[in-house]
Amino acid sequence: MIHIVDYGIGNLRSAEKALQHSGVNARLVDDPRELASATAVVLPGVGSYGTCIAALDASGWREPILEVLGAGVPFLGICVGFQMLFEGSEESPDARGLGVVRGQVRKLEGAPKLPHIQWNRLDIERSSRLFPVDLDEQWMYFVHSYAAPVTAETVATATYGSTFSAAIERDNIMGVQFHPEKSGSQGLAMLARFAAMTGEI
Repeated sequence: MIHIVDYGIGNLRSAEKALQHSGVNARLVDDPRELASATAVVLPGVGSYGTCIAALDASGWREPILEVLGAGVPFLGICVGFQMLFEGSEESPDARGLGVVRGQVRKLEGAPKLPHIQWNRLDIERSSRLFPVDLDEQWMYFVHSYAAPVTAETVATATYGSTFSAAIERDNIMGVQFHPEKSGSQGLAMLARFAAMTGEI
């Protein structure tokens, strides 16, 4: 079962429905203890970085999430859920990220307008399980003003004023800045590729 972390932030049902639409066995869980039985974990997030971190910590999710990350359970962070994998964000300097990926999330530089709300093309930097290099051109839907840097884990970038990490992958740790659940057939196909790693599709 793919567990979607329900920590009271955002429209989590949209992520659940998108996974289920792809034929995936997925459900929302609001008890951190349930992660122990997960075959994979999805961490969505919308709004400000600090609000999401505060909600995650207040509901007791930090340590269970770090445990499954360390145990090799496939893990996908979406939007702010992706940003929380990093050490921190200049949007909320006092909020401590999960820190499993090094680097700081920063405001998009040179952007013509913020937030960045539009479809944008991905540049596939290297082949990965989320984005094999033989895919057709990929367009995904973004809603954000802050973005993660390009790191050794980056498998796809996008450019809006400046170039940023659109997707990362390192072993079981994966994250995407865009909203796959709002990105049509290509977003659903990416979710299906994630699910395929777990045997849940």
